[in-house]
Amino acid sequence: MSMNTVYATREPARDEIDALGEPTVLEFGAPWCGHCLAAQPLIEAAFEGHARVRHLKVEDGKGRPLGRSFGVKLWPTLVFLDRGREVARLVRPGQAGQIREALALIDPPA
Repeated sequence: MSMNTVYATREPARDEIDALGEPTVLEFGAPWCGHCLAAQPLIEAAFEGHARVRHLKVEDGKGRPLGRSFGVKLWPTLVFLDRGREVARLVRPGQAGQIREALALIDPPA
């Protein structure tokens, strides 16, 4: 697995997310969001060396239940999950290092 570059228009159900067995990053945002676009190079750089982490890009917005279940208010919001349990969250990350640190919590270096 690796970084996903396309937002899913069909969001998974919360119970599907809670049942995930592999380390996962949920990225909430929108393809037209300037903050989301600016964060993409940072996310891509941080994902290098974390090929086993699943990356789910979920298009968020009004009336989208998955984002509401995670309390998402600003984009992009990155939720770092270990076996479906949230262990870290970054809102509008400004540095790849921040993302790398959070990734290390769910996918420690060998």
